[in-house]
Amino acid sequence: MLGVVKYRACLAVGLLAIFLTGCSGGGHQDLQQYIDEVKASRKSRIEPLPEFVPVENFTYAADKLGDPFMSWQTKAALAAKTEQKASSGGGLQPDLGRRREPLEAFPLDTLRMVGTMQKDGQTSALIKSPDGLVSRITVGNYLGQNYGQVVAIEQDSVEVMEIVPDGLGSWTKRPASLAIVTE
Repeated sequence: MLGVVKYRACLAVGLLAIFLTGCSGGGHQDLQQYIDEVKASRKSRIEPLPEFVPVENFTYAADKLGDPFMSWQTKAALAAKTEQKASSGGGLQPDLGRRREPLEAFPLDTLRMVGTMQKDGQTSALIKSPDGLVSRITVGNYLGQNYGQVVAIEQDSVEVMEIVPDGLGSWTKRPASLAIVTE
């Protein structure tokens, strides 16, 4: 058994000696010559980065000229309608001086009607806001963010008249309603 170990050790030392002899220093002259040629030919100078000229800022000043895709007939009709509203004394406007009510802090589509109540012949609606509070409203109260005023309360719905901008610098009325939600 000891002879097998000695045999393997001698074989390993012999193979190692053969491999190390292959790494000896002879025969690398052509490789060294090629490396020297490449280094000599790479003496080129690196070009500097190009100078960038600052570009002047452009201010777009045609924003008040109107829509280029609108026909002249539409522009004329729009101008006539705007002039008519301006000459009529301003038209409809929301009452900005009145005290805002709590349900005006929420968009109308986030409010839910959950029921109605009657007291002394007056019908009230129960409205649930997104924060979970239930409020009692009557005809004349305001709700929603578009100056919506309650105009009628039925057993299953609340009718609201909103005052919204019409896009021409004035205001228009828009009907809306809240239907009762059964959970």
